Amino acid sequence: MLRRTVPILRMFDVDATRRFYVDYLGFSLDWHEGNSDGPVFMQVSRDDVRISLSSHHGDGTPGSVVLVVVDDASALHAELHAKDYPFMNPGIEPRGIGREVTVLDPASNQIRFFEPG
Repeated sequence: MLRRTVPILRMFDVDATRRFYVDYLGFSLDWHEGNSDGPVFMQVSRDDVRISLSSHHGDGTPGSVVLVVVDDASALHAELHAKDYPFMNPGIEPRGIGREVTVLDPASNQIRFFEPG
């Protein structure tokens, strides 16, 4: 039985990545392995979404894309704009049959929050 997919995204700056996913996007840090002397692997989650982030060589490619289906793109957009995060100012864009809020993490990975129409 298949249960779920957990993408693994590449990261380079652990502190900036944690600030982006936890402080800005509102994910929780589930666990964290490693330290500044070597590769780090961590998992963040929010509601039913889990994302693994890795500084291990060969794990993920910077610039990858993850699509997250959301119920209300406008509410997420308002939540993000209410935060003091000077590196990102996303809009809401029409996308096919729905709308999308796209953000870039510190390793240029795209997280697309998609609300189907």
